[in-house]
Order: sequence, then structure tokens, then C-alpha cells
Amino acid sequence: MAEKACGLLINYEYCTGCRACEMACSVEHGIPLGRFGIKLSCTGPWKIDGKRWQNDMVPIPTDECDLCAGRLEKGQKPTCAKHCQALVIEYGAVDELAAKIASAKTKHVLFVPKAGCAD
Repeated sequence: MAEKACGLLINYEYCTGCRACEMACSVEHGIPLGRFGIKLSCTGPWKIDGKRWQNDMVPIPTDECDLCAGRLEKGQKPTCAKHCQALVIEYGAVDELAAKIASAKTKHVLFVPKAGCAD
């Protein structure tokens, strides 16, 4: 049976920009200052119209991200998802995460690493 592809679903509509994902990843993997396994990208703020603003915080996994393969082997979720204070990072099978996007009412991105999945 083929190994299923896994990834991270990130609901950036509700990301607060706290950077807990960055810090947890750096500590977990010993990533040096200036490099990242996941990096928060900020877009905005600017006014779109009379009531709406563009101000998005989007955690972006880098090529250093392996979805915390060592944690997955122990049955634990990736450290960024574990430590996300706003609970906007979810780990799972790509097909299941994609189905959630299809019915979502908020902005999401789906990250699938080059290496695939350790599940």
C-alpha cells in the first residue's frame, strides 16, 4: 500500500502573528538564528475600503521542514502545530486537509513538503 501524503493546513485568517510556531520549531530542531523551519510572513496593514483591512499573518514552512519526522515517529504532531496558540496549524493527510479547504469559509494554505510523509 502506498504511503499517504501528509502536510500542514494553515488557517491564516485567524493567525495572530505570535511567532510561537517559529520559536518552537527553532528550539525543537536547534535551528540557528537567521534560519527558519517555519517563517511568519506579514502582509499589510492597509485599508481596502471603508471597513475592511488587509492584514494577514501567514506561517510559511521552509525547505527545512520535514513535518517533525522524529516527532511523528513517536506519534506526536509537528511542534509548530502543538505550540500554535491560535490553533491555526493542523497536521494530517493531504486529501483530508484539502477537503477541509473546499468547505472552509476562511483563508487557508496547504503545505506539503518535498519529502512526503512519515505516517
